[in-house]
Amino acid sequence: MPSNNTPPLQIDQVHKTFRQGNSSVRALDGVDLTVQSGELVAIMGASGSGKSTLLHAMAGLIQVDAGQVSIAGQDLSQLNDVALTKFRRKNLGIVFQAYNLIPALTAEENIRLPANEATNLDDRVERLLDRLGMSERRSHRPMALSGSEQQRIAIARALICDPAILLAVEPTGSLDSATGTTICRLLRSLVDEEQRSIVVVTHEPHVAMWADRVVVMKDGTDLAEFKTDRIRDPQTVANRYQEALGAEAVH
Repeated sequence: MPSNNTPPLQIDQVHKTFRQGNSSVRALDGVDLTVQSGELVAIMGASGSGKSTLLHAMAGLIQVDAGQVSIAGQDLSQLNDVALTKFRRKNLGIVFQAYNLIPALTAEENIRLPANEATNLDDRVERLLDRLGMSERRSHRPMALSGSEQQRIAIARALICDPAILLAVEPTGSLDSATGTTICRLLRSLVDEEQRSIVVVTHEPHVAMWADRVVVMKDGTDLAEFKTDRIRDPQTVANRYQEALGAEAVH
């Protein structure tokens, strides 16, 4: 985890253009974002807005053309491939819409995968299983787990190395409404009770409403942001999102 004075995530004027034959697509156009410790930030945008590209940049999965992405104070562009892979494994947790659990492994074995060289691993696994309410399901394989249980295991796996920041990509996209709310409550509790830093990429207001701030993206830019003020109302978030898009259209 980063020191109190170092933001877990700092993005400064990031640009990224993809080449497609003789044409080019500007995916990110001067994006700025800072995420502090104990903060949950949602990134909202339609398909093609740049939110997925931004997440890939945060995770060091793509190189940006200009600007800087720093995790726990480390500029990712200064790391070679080997160092970046090692740094990512230790400092970054990622939760996907598809749980990406290995079918042949038990829940506990899936959790242990990223941290096979970590110290005090047994204690970490025990704490996470207990924290996420999965202690009694530790020996089950993914096919024997519900969608909510699989996502909990995916979250535990992402947290096993105590990362500086957790990235969640449409974390409720494969779940029904009630189960999705359970996962959102869990993410919120990790922020409130453990001072975790989480970025959620979503297009769903009922997910974004659990964030402290919502960043609105359009055409590769961070168009606007607003605070949720802890109002757990998806319609309010949807209205503010549309207002941000509408304000841009007026200009």
